[in-house]
Amino acid sequence: MPPVEKGEIMKNIHEELLADFIQQLSSKDPIPGGGGASALIGAVSAALCSMVANLTSGKKKYMEYQADIDEILRFTSISVPKLLDLIEKDAEVFEPLSAAYGIPKDATGRDEILENALVAACSVPIQILTEISVIVDIIESLYVKGSRLLISDVAVAASACRCAIESAIMNVYINTKLMKNRDYATQVNAEAEAIFSDGVRRCDAVYQKISDELRS
Repeated sequence: MPPVEKGEIMKNIHEELLADFIQQLSSKDPIPGGGGASALIGAVSAALCSMVANLTSGKKKYMEYQADIDEILRFTSISVPKLLDLIEKDAEVFEPLSAAYGIPKDATGRDEILENALVAACSVPIQILTEISVIVDIIESLYVKGSRLLISDVAVAASACRCAIESAIMNVYINTKLMKNRDYATQVNAEAEAIFSDGVRRCDAVYQKISDELRS
């Protein structure tokens, strides 16, 4: 990636936002946890795609792809904040689940309350997976249409995307494993696994192609 001056805004982001999140993540509090981390990693992948598209946009060599680059920028401008919002949503759905675990096992209605909380807690990692699945399309597109000077950044986006997918599905499984409604749990797992299998395979393919090119 060409050298750039980070500037004061990058310093502020690091000191005031990212550092706070990492501090919270490393504390004894259960939130943010793995779900929030997977959303953040997905946002990093989408942001890298946006960077590559921004630095490709307007270049004569890639003018034939300008419409596609514009569409990538439009999508990532929505996707990054959406994934960051899912960090907060993941924390929100964990709170009632934590409360449900605290209900005495012999209490009336505990099973129903816990089941509903598990379903809600499972919904966020599914949303993360769904959002990330579109980023895979963008990564493949940028491998072909992005500036070759930024091809290593596309590989990093692919690696981060795979990590986000692998992380998010674990947060599906931890909830579906405890569901009483096994038909629903199986359905949710199958939905997640379809995204997982396809996304990991495609991210690996892009990463390997770029690795082979850069090492040759």
